[in-house]
Amino acid sequence: MTYKIVFFDIDGTLVNEDKQIPEDTVEAVRQLQSRGVEAVIATGRAPYFFAPLAERLGIDSFVSLNGAYVVYKGEPIFSREIPRESVEALVNHAAKQNHSLVFQGHSSYYANESSHPHMVESVSSLKVDFPGFDPHFWKNESIYQIFLLCEKHEEHLYDEVVPGLRYIRWHNKAMDVIPSDRSKAQGIEALLRHIGVAPEEAVAFGDGLNDKEMLKAVGLGIAMGNSHDELKPFADYVTTHVDEGGIRNGLRFAGLIG
Repeated sequence: MTYKIVFFDIDGTLVNEDKQIPEDTVEAVRQLQSRGVEAVIATGRAPYFFAPLAERLGIDSFVSLNGAYVVYKGEPIFSREIPRESVEALVNHAAKQNHSLVFQGHSSYYANESSHPHMVESVSSLKVDFPGFDPHFWKNESIYQIFLLCEKHEEHLYDEVVPGLRYIRWHNKAMDVIPSDRSKAQGIEALLRHIGVAPEEAVAFGDGLNDKEMLKAVGLGIAMGNSHDELKPFADYVTTHVDEGGIRNGLRFAGLIG
């Protein structure tokens, strides 16, 4: 199979635990691009979290916010917000549990509580700017994703409370909240339709629980060596650790670079 496009997760895939991109990854992506293969970011992050990384890699196409907001060559081509009534129901229920929320639009994000310790700890791990404070942001803007700030033993408090939502843990103090029918795969499928490329002609790299659907939606799904153990069964191939040439070795396995 000749692959035409490669989708890359960010955290644990393009960047390591210190949020640094290994130099051999930069070189591998550039070599891929020099051969006429498109490189696309596919991440749970919002666009304002990865703009410097995309610029460094020369990537102007991305699937962001776990598939909710898709841009191809700088132009938005697909978006799907969380229904306003679902956001409101979550806001009301989280307030009863004394849990804070962070609302993500496509160009900015705001917390409904200022400097909550769970927010500070989880967002600090991303090495990005903290959100602004506006508890009513969700009433005036389209919301594509929400950080629910709670610990693992509290997850059961949200079981079947708000129909149509699902929760993906990415930090011991935070979960992504997205529509239950949404994933990176949905955004990837929208982008592939837009450019007329078959899923079988695509490759995807990931390492986290929100990459399961993505790895199964393409012709070749590659898990990083440092992947969550629950992800690896969904991959066609497991490459090496992000700091041990994982991207380079995966692209070589796919026959895309020398």
